[in-house]
Amino acid sequence: MTTNRAPLARTELAGLLSDAAQSVSEILTAEYPTAASRSYLHPVLGVLSAGPRVVRELNDRFEGFLAAEPVPATPAGLFTLASYASALGWLTESLAELTTSVDRICTRVGMPTAPPDPAFTTQAGGEQETEFDFAFSALEMGAIRTAAEAAGLTPGDYIGVLSESLLAASRITDACMEISSGLLEDAAYVLGEATDQVWIGDGPDSLPTLVRSLLARMEAAE
Repeated sequence: MTTNRAPLARTELAGLLSDAAQSVSEILTAEYPTAASRSYLHPVLGVLSAGPRVVRELNDRFEGFLAAEPVPATPAGLFTLASYASALGWLTESLAELTTSVDRICTRVGMPTAPPDPAFTTQAGGEQETEFDFAFSALEMGAIRTAAEAAGLTPGDYIGVLSESLLAASRITDACMEISSGLLEDAAYVLGEATDQVWIGDGPDSLPTLVRSLLARMEAAE
């Protein structure tokens, strides 16, 4: 016997998207205790610890949405499905890229220590010392040397892996912010438009924000 279910209301659909946006944004504020020997990973450990949990939660909500409305019966439902699926896929891919970056950093740290970078060795004077002072203050250099020593790295190697960590953190931050803002835009569209006006047509302007963003990224990568 088949039970006919009423389609989810637009408020429920918009709530699904806005709740997902909140969860994604919270990834960026997650904290994770970092040992001094791994301080160069501090920029990414919070996201790396919270990201998989958020993906699981979003996936559970997505399955709940599909259980409540296996085949969306309204244009608003289809719009929500496309937006949510795009967000989940994009976040999963971004976290996979972050994991790859962290693995690369860990591999680099595990390599034999290279000779100290001349830029970080004490000089008797001259042009090299001038370049060194221009790059870092004495206080900053002291902090770098202390952190590098705790990590068992030369100052040059420490700055190298910390830079990679900061770059990876910047990329996942940009991705999470774009995903979150896209979900909020789509939620506002679902909630603000009349049901019969929320639809996915042939033109790109009728697609959810996240779908359009993903298509633009794919075109840019070609």
